[in-house]
Amino acid sequence: MPPPAMRSKDAPNGPRSGKGERTRERLLEAAKAVFEEHGFLNARIEDIVMRAGLSHGNFYYYFDSKEDVFRAIAAALDERLFAPLDEVILAESGLPHGQRIREASRRYLEYYRREARMMDLIEQVSRYDPEINALRLAHHKRNTERVAESIRQQQLRGAADPNLDPTIVAMALGALTQRFAELWFVHGAVHCTFERGVEQLSRIYENALRANVPKGGR
Repeated sequence: MPPPAMRSKDAPNGPRSGKGERTRERLLEAAKAVFEEHGFLNARIEDIVMRAGLSHGNFYYYFDSKEDVFRAIAAALDERLFAPLDEVILAESGLPHGQRIREASRRYLEYYRREARMMDLIEQVSRYDPEINALRLAHHKRNTERVAESIRQQQLRGAADPNLDPTIVAMALGALTQRFAELWFVHGAVHCTFERGVEQLSRIYENALRANVPKGGR
């Protein structure tokens, strides 16, 4: 553990100056590259600072440990992965809902494909790091609640099956999307073009929310 003088009392965030933010970003980018190359267990802080061209003191000014920087990367990736929820699904726009579903699915899958190596590592580490697991569960809960509210609004407009439980459906569709992306881009178990995958996932969403079930039916 580095001496206190080497670390900011505000670590892991560090200073808010432009230079400070750029230094922190260099460390995050270097750490991500090292984790992708060596995996979590074999990655070393020495490798990270060498990749970033910085000192150990720089590292400990922003992060407490290898685990700390990994958690920061995981949090950032999770935020970006679910950005289409805000940018497309919940955004005020004139696009038909079906088109928004397709665009959001496309962005999610594109990002997951690009970050498949880190997503695999995050999944692995979350199994034994309670902080990573708690972080992911918190993001999942927040996004599930927001998707559920979107489904409720669609039900009020007659655009979704009124017999659906919004929370259960939001959880199920979220789990389906994440697992589908993992099987496809991490394990290589899905064999289709990217466009076909986007189209089929989007169709599942639209079919799941269809409003043609008679009211009162179960």
